[in-house]
Amino acid sequence: MTHPEQLNLPEQGEAERPAPADEGCNCSGPSISKHLSILHQYWGYKDFRGIQREIIESISQGRDTLGLMPTGGGKSITFQVPALAMEGVCIVITPLIALMKDQVEHLRKIGIQASAIYSGMSHREILVTLDNCIFGGVKILYVSPERLSSEIFQTKMHRIRVSFITVDEAHCISQWGYDFRPSYLEIAKIRKIVSQQRHIPVLALTATATPRVIDDIQQRLEFEQPNVFKMSFERKNLAYIVRITADKFGQMVHILNSVPGTAIIYVRSRRRTKEIAEFLCKSLSADGVTPPSSIATFYHAGLDHSVRDERQRLWHDGKVRVMVATNAFGMGIDKPDVRIVIHMDCPSSLEAYFQEAGRAGRDGRKAYAVMLYNNADHRKLEQRISETFPEKDYILKVYEHIAYFYQMAVGDGLGVTHEFDINKFCRTFRHFPVQADAALKILSRAGWIHYETDPDGAARVMFLLTRDELYRLKNTSPHEEATITTLLRNYGGLFTDYAYIDLNRIALEASLTPEQVYLCLKALSQRRIVHFIPQRRVPTITYTQRREETSRVVIPSSVYEDRRVLFEKRIRAVWKYAENTSICRSQMLLRYFGEELPHECHQCDICLNAPTTSEDDMLKNEKWQNAQEAILQLVSDHQKHFINELNELHLPTDHLQSALKFLISEEILIADSNQIYLA
Repeated sequence: MTHPEQLNLPEQGEAERPAPADEGCNCSGPSISKHLSILHQYWGYKDFRGIQREIIESISQGRDTLGLMPTGGGKSITFQVPALAMEGVCIVITPLIALMKDQVEHLRKIGIQASAIYSGMSHREILVTLDNCIFGGVKILYVSPERLSSEIFQTKMHRIRVSFITVDEAHCISQWGYDFRPSYLEIAKIRKIVSQQRHIPVLALTATATPRVIDDIQQRLEFEQPNVFKMSFERKNLAYIVRITADKFGQMVHILNSVPGTAIIYVRSRRRTKEIAEFLCKSLSADGVTPPSSIATFYHAGLDHSVRDERQRLWHDGKVRVMVATNAFGMGIDKPDVRIVIHMDCPSSLEAYFQEAGRAGRDGRKAYAVMLYNNADHRKLEQRISETFPEKDYILKVYEHIAYFYQMAVGDGLGVTHEFDINKFCRTFRHFPVQADAALKILSRAGWIHYETDPDGAARVMFLLTRDELYRLKNTSPHEEATITTLLRNYGGLFTDYAYIDLNRIALEASLTPEQVYLCLKALSQRRIVHFIPQRRVPTITYTQRREETSRVVIPSSVYEDRRVLFEKRIRAVWKYAENTSICRSQMLLRYFGEELPHECHQCDICLNAPTTSEDDMLKNEKWQNAQEAILQLVSDHQKHFINELNELHLPTDHLQSALKFLISEEILIADSNQIYLA
């Protein structure tokens, strides 16, 4: 967390002044030699890798740029280097608060002026950080997307000289993306604010995006013209495997015993994270040598922040081998030596699977991504469609019941926020939590309410004693004294008002663990020395429109029907991948993201179990592949093509028909009457 004494504030009485504006865009940009010099000075590398150079040159020339780089591809370098080479502040928008804290700390250690704005900071801390950006004390500013809509942020943006805007996890801005976040839609507004006097380019970065999402990202960020740089998503060291098994627990233990090294196990239920971690601690410590505490731990969004951070640290440092987690774990983690990722439950999209599986083997050494699957999973995947998109009549019933729950009359409620206990709501009106949660999210997307499932509920503290009374205090433990001293050193106004605090920051400076700080504050609170309000994340519902008669509530097709069709397509892609018995898994995954892999991986379960082929079979397969490529080339040259015009290719009829049938079945091409076109 940023604190006032660490900041370069203007002299007292100095008037706040706007940053100078350029006459126009500096289209030449810094030279590549300057970029290489910065790369070597701060990171010690002699040259860029992959598409880093192309992305850096593009954004430096003032061009809107989209970079698609797989996990571990070096995304940070693509904005950190040009940020140092260009005048002004680089605004980095990312949902990963833990990652932004780590990056700010790392950048400061190597002498780069970086700061962040995120939940838990006090109003004054945010003001000071933004003032530093105005007066040249910051080169890279990380911001969580939820902060973009705040009045203070938008007001200060008018006065900050911005070099360019970086949008990390850019797929979150697309309603067709698998992890759409409405707060990302504020980015276009921020861009308009900072571009009032000169063009400010945008750098969008993501590790997973289908062709449709790629187009949508550029449209929503208002790119001046399409400009995409894409690395191959092939992971040559990562073996994708699907195990069909009725005994997932037994198979999981067998795999962990067979493959040494760090592991992640993904499940969908918070309850199952604890169950599986406890099961592994018992099963894998049977040798009598390995202590259970070093085998496995669990992680999900319902745990306190300090607990999550501590468990992630133990796993990252190698003190715990296996992390059992929901999909809340993993975004932004930087552990290159994960040897295996196991999915006990199927994710709801191949985008999510590719992202999670890709956390294995980032060091380039052999690693495995294993999905455990059985007949019940097909049914569960299908069930998610109705759970995620309940009937519209049900959604309207939930809307009506919310009004009853809060005793909200027709015409009332605009702007009113209520804490929302979903379990109490479901008990009262006999709803199932999963469907009720889905209905509330759809109502939120439709604009009738704002349903916040993870609100800002950072910990707060205020001293109940005066400063003199505090100095005369006796019978405090060394840990309590260290906690009090750190609070006084880092937070102002504690004797007159509550301050938002960061337990991890206090723990670091006091040489304690976050749990020890928490217990100290609880003990001090019980003794009436401080009033400590622990972090609390209670969901909220805010009426964004006055409460309407239920019969007048409309759920538009863009929010319901269109998104349901897309969700069904994603679900089908997951079970097609899991139940596939003939196509190389790497080829199948890459094709989903619009990339054709010309060769098989020779390490997935499909490739390893494939029968050896004769020279005749290989020749037939080559001709079949050539037929596919010829059809795709012909169709891609035109938006649509008549099927009978494929005869122009002069291919053998059986090869032509077989290749065409395959491309349509894989949804690479779409057939409409007697025409075909790219999906």
